[in-house]
Amino acid sequence: MNDNLKAEHKHFINEIIESDRAAGRHDGRVATRFPPEPNGYLHIGHAKSICLNFGLAATYGGTCNLRFDDTNPSTEDVEYVESIIADVRWLGFEPTAILYASDYFGQMYDWAEELVKKGKAYVEDLTDREIAEHRGNFFKPGKNSPFRDRAPEENLDLLRRMRAGEFPDGSRTLRAKIDMQSPNMNLRDPLMYRIKRARHHRTGDAWCIYPMYDWAHGLEDSIEKITHSICTLEFEDHRPLYDWFLKELGIPDPPRQIEFARLSLNYTVMSKRMLLELVQQRRVSGWDDPRMPTVSGMRRRGYTPGSLRAFCEGIGVAKRDNVVDMAQLEHAVRDDLNESAARVMAVLRPLKVTIENFPEGEVEWFDAPYHPERPGMGSRKVPFTREIFIERDDFREEAPKGWHRFSLGREVRLRYACLVTCVGVVKDAAGEVVELRCTWDPASRGGTAPDGRKVRGTSHWVSAAHAVPGEARLYDRLFTKENPLDVSEGGDYKDLLSPSSLEVVAGCRAEPSLATAKPGDRFQFERLGYFCVDPDSTRERLVFNRTVQLKDSWAKIDGARKSG
Repeated sequence: MNDNLKAEHKHFINEIIESDRAAGRHDGRVATRFPPEPNGYLHIGHAKSICLNFGLAATYGGTCNLRFDDTNPSTEDVEYVESIIADVRWLGFEPTAILYASDYFGQMYDWAEELVKKGKAYVEDLTDREIAEHRGNFFKPGKNSPFRDRAPEENLDLLRRMRAGEFPDGSRTLRAKIDMQSPNMNLRDPLMYRIKRARHHRTGDAWCIYPMYDWAHGLEDSIEKITHSICTLEFEDHRPLYDWFLKELGIPDPPRQIEFARLSLNYTVMSKRMLLELVQQRRVSGWDDPRMPTVSGMRRRGYTPGSLRAFCEGIGVAKRDNVVDMAQLEHAVRDDLNESAARVMAVLRPLKVTIENFPEGEVEWFDAPYHPERPGMGSRKVPFTREIFIERDDFREEAPKGWHRFSLGREVRLRYACLVTCVGVVKDAAGEVVELRCTWDPASRGGTAPDGRKVRGTSHWVSAAHAVPGEARLYDRLFTKENPLDVSEGGDYKDLLSPSSLEVVAGCRAEPSLATAKPGDRFQFERLGYFCVDPDSTRERLVFNRTVQLKDSWAKIDGARKSG
């Protein structure tokens, strides 16, 4: 066990746990859990909770369960269960156990009967609307239900008949009897069970009543002997209810609930309801669309597990909600890929170049390292031929001041290969340049002039005869505003979806070493950015997702907005 964390890495949850351990609480054990509801795919906010819970368990030599809060069968699906397990493992964590709230439905029901017998819970006949009216609001105290004082024997009979399926959906609920005058709305006789005939993905039709989250939460933790129940801040006001249920049931050595600030990113939404809406309305291609803040979307885009873990560690654990700049996430991704991604050459928008003094049919192979600072990654041979492709943006017919790449009469270095000079252009009927005519200096193999002359411009390129065809998908921010929820009256967050969040570039060309690239492989396209091979790729056509640009192009944009 490691209680000697460096001070700069400690946060308030560490301090609470260490205080509990010092006091001998839970016999010094640390047991956490990550409890998602399987009603959608995990997003980056869940990744923060995963890293926190599994990280705490690892720090103190404890355990961490993956527990599915599957108490609402109408919104849950096996697809989501499987995706969540895959995401947790992809992030680099292996649960101590994979468990389900539905494992405990029988025990939860028995405990509900126990509270009914003690007079601490009652069966409610009011409708949802009437319950809301009786509950009051933050400025108005609640009033007791006319059914609140039913005898325990009557409540027990009604509860058992609810369980047996005698009553229609929504006709009755089970409520805890706490305090309708409490300033904490969560303590105003909260619901424990509702009648809902919905087939459960694990228990089938065995149940027609299902527990509410606030009732189930602490019970699940206590059954699993969780010591520290780490939740986000919206559950802070629910903590007294969490503790009340455990106290009334006489749970020994109960778990301690601790709240931390949830993660929010700008230029996106983190609500599973909204993300589901984007998927269902086909505003995105699916949960794993690379523009989505989901873990599966980020994986498909080319983010690495290490980059997400580093990002979550870098933003820390706070007590107040805040919005994190997307640039901070991209910085973590860029840092990780800079260390691990192989360098290759690809041309997104090809412009043909003919080397007039290079013999037709001949091929010269130049050695190129996969990483300039990682010799262990090895190298590959890149072919040089009479006809090559360069990036169209690397040519200017009328070069502006400070331009160092291709223009008439200018000498340019081809990465790893040689020096070439543009001596002419070929235009189509519309006057657009469709080909450059160049000459090369055979004595400049490797890119260095023998007479020591300086050449400032360097361009990437690929051999036309050897190039691998592909498609590039250039991804950007999903929304046009930092806060997509900040819409005018009558507006909709979907109105702020960015039309430029995806640009598809067909006809790109990559060096031949990528011919064997597989979905999920990550590369740095030199001078262009980091890219990942998409699952849509075929043997005839590779699809490359741009993970992140080499530099933060949004820094200047955001700076200009704020200064304006």
